[in-house]
Amino acid sequence: MEEESLDTVRGGQYLKVEEVENMNETDKTDVAAPDAEEEDDEALPHSEILDIFEEGLAQLVQDPLLCDLPIQVTLEEVNSQIALEYGQAMTVRVLKADGEVMPIVVVQNATVLDLKKAICRFMELKQQREGGVKHVSWRYVWRTYHLVFQGERLEYDKMRLKDYGIRNRDEVTFMKRLRKK
Repeated sequence: MEEESLDTVRGGQYLKVEEVENMNETDKTDVAAPDAEEEDDEALPHSEILDIFEEGLAQLVQDPLLCDLPIQVTLEEVNSQIALEYGQAMTVRVLKADGEVMPIVVVQNATVLDLKKAICRFMELKQQREGGVKHVSWRYVWRTYHLVFQGERLEYDKMRLKDYGIRNRDEVTFMKRLRKK
């Protein structure tokens, strides 16, 4: 019972609930956050925090598990790589018409729509890093091209990749749609 009536610590001493209720508001803030002023004095500017973060991230990327990632890695890419190592994700190699292969990481039970979104995200990150085209009309891309796996079109966005027989490291290609007359 005695432990329930103790509420807050002030300078190493416990105060009873009744004492806290009888305090005015300024005393309560002193009790709740005695080190708040000290924390404000030690705050670093945003640029220094960003530098510290980037240094730590560069060290992380040197790990053998994450060595495939680019220097300007995002948290999403780190999580994808870790999921890939634990078998929770798979890499689908997407072959573009110009012969470029894009390694796209998706979860094991991903749908065709998830793959399309991952392709979009991969291309956005690539363009940011290389400074290429600013905007791609994905609506136009998906109207003009479709994804094909072993001669079968991936037509239904809600269908899982497993249902098409796509497994880790399988290759999916962009194929130009034929115009309907």
